[in-house]
Amino acid sequence: MARAQGARAQMALAFESTYGTPPVGGYTKMPFATASLGAEQPLQASELLGYGRDPLAPMRDAITADGSIVVPVDTEAFGVWLKGAFGDPVTTGTGPYTHVFTSGSWTLPSFTVETGLPDVPSYALYGGCMVDKIGWQMARSGLLTASVEIVAQGETLGTASGAGTPATVDLQRFGHFNGSVTRNGTAIGNIVGAELSYSNTLDRVETIRADGKIEGADPSIAAMTGRIDVRFADTVLLSQAISGTSCALEFAYSLASGETLTVSVPRVFLPRPRREITGPQGVQVSFDWQAAQQTNGDPMVTVTLINGREAY
Repeated sequence: MARAQGARAQMALAFESTYGTPPVGGYTKMPFATASLGAEQPLQASELLGYGRDPLAPMRDAITADGSIVVPVDTEAFGVWLKGAFGDPVTTGTGPYTHVFTSGSWTLPSFTVETGLPDVPSYALYGGCMVDKIGWQMARSGLLTASVEIVAQGETLGTASGAGTPATVDLQRFGHFNGSVTRNGTAIGNIVGAELSYSNTLDRVETIRADGKIEGADPSIAAMTGRIDVRFADTVLLSQAISGTSCALEFAYSLASGETLTVSVPRVFLPRPRREITGPQGVQVSFDWQAAQQTNGDPMVTVTLINGREAY
């Protein structure tokens, strides 16, 4: 009997025309590192009395389908997750192509994800998926991956794939070595780490249905937050935090072959941090920043991806 192995796991994704209706084709094979996307249905213990000390059979509760997927930050497939988080991009160019994703859209696309373990075989189809949160960390070394948190409508299990033959992507990854962080157009000195996270704050529409699925997931007030860790060498960031003024932060990656990924956050506020001295080593300060809509109403965050893919 074959046993399932993560090394053989597969994932395919396709955007839906109608929420919760899995497409019959158009799937793309998605690279991923880990996946906790799944459905669970807890049991409610019986509260009835008068039948002795042993309890009666439990009742099944509502089904919850959600989880996170850890994916590589690459030049092509990552744009699929950005589309899920921000909506359709504005694409220009004739190759290379410039895809611009912006925050603030009230309408987000839904998609279907299929995860497969062909050795068993066992396939799980998750319809009505929407991106609740996406974020990643920047560091000096290591593998650059992002975490995508997903809310799904439900799960359908089967022994055969419903994704057909998915299209493949040209996997070319960005690395930490390719990253940079700037403040008001100038590189931040002595930065040792950074983190950024975008949330759609999805509101699950938990109507009463015979199939136990949710009716949908509506985007609420978005949030763009993060953290920058710096060695304390000057008071530029501290002075901004004390004064309550904003700055523009930009997180970027670029490859020598021309592909780039840029996250621009024009209006960022810094909190006044605690400066701790924990020993003889260098003093490090962390700023847990928050972004806001620009004063002229322009988007809170813009993500620009330049690659060789014509459309998303």
